[in-house]
Amino acid sequence: MKTSVRTIIVLLVAALTALIGAPAQAAVWSSTDRWGTWTSNGYTLYNNVWGSGYGPQTIWANSTSNWGVWANHPNTGGIKSYPNATKYVGKKVSALGTTTSSFNVTVPTSGVAFTTAYDIWSSDNAHEIMLWMNKYGAVGPLGTLQTTTSVGGHTWAIYRGSNGSNQVYSFVRTSNTSSGTVDIRAIAQWIRTQGWFGDVTIGNVQLGYEITSSAGGKDFITNSFSVTAS
Repeated sequence: MKTSVRTIIVLLVAALTALIGAPAQAAVWSSTDRWGTWTSNGYTLYNNVWGSGYGPQTIWANSTSNWGVWANHPNTGGIKSYPNATKYVGKKVSALGTTTSSFNVTVPTSGVAFTTAYDIWSSDNAHEIMLWMNKYGAVGPLGTLQTTTSVGGHTWAIYRGSNGSNQVYSFVRTSNTSSGTVDIRAIAQWIRTQGWFGDVTIGNVQLGYEITSSAGGKDFITNSFSVTAS
C-alpha cells in the first residue's frame, strides 16, 4: 500500500511539473530565413536581414500586431537587418484622410546598437521618411540636421540626406519612447510644405527595428502595432 501511495505522489508531482513548465502557446508563424515573410489581414511581416556581416535572426508572430525577433548580430558597424511589419496606404498626400499609427514595443537598452523606427515610403520608393521612436548604442541618422520642431504628435530633430538611391528624411525623437501614436498625414504634409517632395503617393508604412548589433542574442518585441488610413 505504501508503494502504491508513493507511486501516485510521484506521478502527481511529475504531472504538476509538466504543467507548470509547459511552454507558452507556439507562435502562429516563425522563420529563420533572412528573407522570411508572412502576410495576414492586410499586413506583411519581413525578417529582412539585408546587411553584411550579420548573425542569426528568428522572427515570430502571434499576429501581425504582436510579433518580434530574436537577433544575434555581432558588435561591428553597419546595419544588419530591419525586421518590420508593413501596411500599404496608396494615397497622395493631398488625399490623405486620418492617417495614424500606434505602437508599443519592448526592446533591449544595453549591449545593443539599433533604432525602433517607422519607415514610410513614397510609392515609387524615391522618398523615405524615417521616424526614430527610440535609439540605443552607436547609431545615427543619415544626412544633415535641418531643424528641431514638433509635428505629428512628437518633437523631433529632423535630418535630410540621400543614400544614393532615394531621398531620406529622418525624424529623430528628442527623447526615447516605447509606445505612442504618430500622425503620418501631418508629417507628410509638413515635408511637402518644405518643398522636399511634391504631392507624392504614400506607399508602405513600416514599423521595425534597424539593428546594427545585438551580440549574444537579444529580443525585440512588438506588443502592438496598427495603421489607420482613410
